Amino acid sequence: MVYSDFKLNEVINNFGLTINEKSGLFADIEEEECSDLLTTILTENIDLAIAINTEKARSEMIISPILLEIRRKFNYIGLFSGIDFNVEPQKGLNGFCDFMISLSKEQLFVRAPVITLLVESKNENLKAGLGQCVAEMIAAQLFNEQQNNSIKTIYGVITIGTIWQFLKLEDKIIYIDLSEFYIKDIKKILGILSSAIRQQ
Repeated sequence: MVYSDFKLNEVINNFGLTINEKSGLFADIEEEECSDLLTTILTENIDLAIAINTEKARSEMIISPILLEIRRKFNYIGLFSGIDFNVEPQKGLNGFCDFMISLSKEQLFVRAPVITLLVESKNENLKAGLGQCVAEMIAAQLFNEQQNNSIKTIYGVITIGTIWQFLKLEDKIIYIDLSEFYIKDIKKILGILSSAIRQQ
């Protein structure tokens, strides 16, 4: 079993989590200004990525530029893409993570604490990515504990590039924001991602 095999109910039951679903979980977070560079990139790329309509195109043309914008704002973080993250294979907490942010600037390997995991949802279905995302968040929590670098909150993101949904894990409670943010809300998306880093 790997991260992508988990359904939401399985991961909740297997790891004894309590689920808290509500809208507006991140509503109070302030927007973050979008650089001229990112504005130009998204203006050029969004329509093209939507027309091509593959996971790879959305990842390269929309998601990656947004995460690179975050990395430029916070040059002390690590940003990983497509990395093998094997934490506890016997529990199914292994496999590849689409994107990962750590609070360490090393790029040759992942160093704790891991703070944010991002899952690209396939078939444009955000709900289908919830199980995988929560499983990766649990793995990050365990990884941090194993490295004696625990932090209170792990953040998760599910996206198809044009739509974003955010989660957070605190102890054994998984909070899922039922609100969806569209790419036109890029300042809010940047604000939530930035807040996840600043709060640590």
